[in-house]
Amino acid sequence: MITPESRDPLPFFVYGTLRPGGANHDLFLRGRIRTEEPGRLPGALLYDGPGYPYAVEEPGAGAVSGELVTARPESYGSLLTELDRLEEYAPGDPRNLYERVARDVVRGDGTAVRAWVYLAAPAVAARLRARGRPIEGGDWPARR
Repeated sequence: MITPESRDPLPFFVYGTLRPGGANHDLFLRGRIRTEEPGRLPGALLYDGPGYPYAVEEPGAGAVSGELVTARPESYGSLLTELDRLEEYAPGDPRNLYERVARDVVRGDGTAVRAWVYLAAPAVAARLRARGRPIEGGDWPARR
């Protein structure tokens, strides 16, 4: 079973500043990833945040667009730690902005793969559902 505390070598699904061309892509991913391919997270909505987006699970909703990133094996542990820090995620911390969860992400060819996704933490998700601004089409770079 995969838990948020697990360090199983899953790929990462990124949908905001870690996507190619985003402010954090080169800073965190350059030279540390083996592959990068388009993917979609079904059953989720994307909300605009203060310079970065939040994905919120909504059964029956559309999908969030992003990239499925597979780390180089020798970089996986340090990358996971750094991404947790970037996303202000600590297991069990009620102050989290995001929660790291394992979800099925759909590749361009239609196959699904289990990946780590940073979703809005429950308190953040509740605020977004009440007062947030959804990003139509679920594609953060395309919102501009």
